[in-house]
Amino acid sequence: ENVSENGFLTMALSHFDCIVVGAGIQGSFAAYHLAKSNKQVLLLEQFVLPHSRGSSHGQTRIIRKAYEQEFYTRMMEESYQLWEQLEKEANVQLYRRTGLLVMGQEEGPDFQMYKKTLLQNGVPTEILDPVQFAQRFPSVKRISGDGALIDKTAGVLFADRALRAVQAVFQRLGGVIRDGEKVLDIRPGSLVTVTTGRGTYSAKSLVITAGPWTNTMLSLTGLQLPLQVRRINVCYWREKVPGTYGISSQFPCFIGVKSHGAKHDIYGLPSNEYPGLMKICYHSGSKTDADQRDIQTSREDIDILSRYVSRCFPGLVSTPAIVESCLYTVTPDSHFVLDRHPSHCNIVIGAGFSGHGFKFGPVVGKTLCELSLNKTPSHDLSPFQIQRFQPQVKSSL
Repeated sequence: ENVSENGFLTMALSHFDCIVVGAGIQGSFAAYHLAKSNKQVLLLEQFVLPHSRGSSHGQTRIIRKAYEQEFYTRMMEESYQLWEQLEKEANVQLYRRTGLLVMGQEEGPDFQMYKKTLLQNGVPTEILDPVQFAQRFPSVKRISGDGALIDKTAGVLFADRALRAVQAVFQRLGGVIRDGEKVLDIRPGSLVTVTTGRGTYSAKSLVITAGPWTNTMLSLTGLQLPLQVRRINVCYWREKVPGTYGISSQFPCFIGVKSHGAKHDIYGLPSNEYPGLMKICYHSGSKTDADQRDIQTSREDIDILSRYVSRCFPGLVSTPAIVESCLYTVTPDSHFVLDRHPSHCNIVIGAGFSGHGFKFGPVVGKTLCELSLNKTPSHDLSPFQIQRFQPQVKSSL
């Protein structure tokens, strides 16, 4: 590398085909797909990697095809193939199949939608009647009136490992990662100029995947999206008998669909990352500011979880043993934003993953790459367009 004596890159290396801002899972996969298209790519990250300030850290995420909306189930078909491809390229296991148990009021619209989408799309599914449920899951108390089914393709994604793997392959393809570089300015134009605390870079196109900092970045381009940052309490619950709900005892991931009084889903993963502790979380949290996340006191979600745990998981202690935090960046309809900037077609935005985006990383990255290279996207992006928010989209200039 041409480094001048003050340690900054000289001009020769400051021009790229594409710059990606934000090295979480979506940005890292966008950079990876661009590098696979033989583009010179710079991936910028404001924090030193790896970090736990955004939405891509932690050891595990659920991967599943079970969704209420068919377009997600169809996108996940390709996502699974792309995850498998990354496993081969990085030579590391990124996913473990456990199945996903979906429970919810049998006659309720939410549970029915899950069931319908799975069956219509031919996803291997098992439907359990109360007797089968009791035999299969003696350690789970079924709430009366609840239906239960299993998405047999689902499992646990190893998140930290996945992020490292995609970044490593990106660098092997010639991609450049600069971490600890916060973006201070973006100048749109036929060449986009990005200034950080360390230098100025230009590129034909820019991809913004800045998670909770998306609107901060977009304000530099005269745009504000209706994104809300929420702090999620990631709770781990102690097993009274270690292994009862363990990954090695074949216990599945689960979703309790808007269970009985809860406005949002409750989800969980078998005990694995912390031995003897099961991860069970509420799919919502309180509003926060990405840079003030630790000034948080609300415990409403933890109370909802404690009640749920003592009712359905008698083998767990109903007070969390560990509470960590994670940020969700939520859109009004909880669907992603995958689109070009309304005023600058060479700026592409991937945002608002609303707490369910990690598993889509490979296919989202591919989509952002296609948008950035003016290719026809492989998926119908109408659910993800910015114009659906009119008039909530503000010009900030």
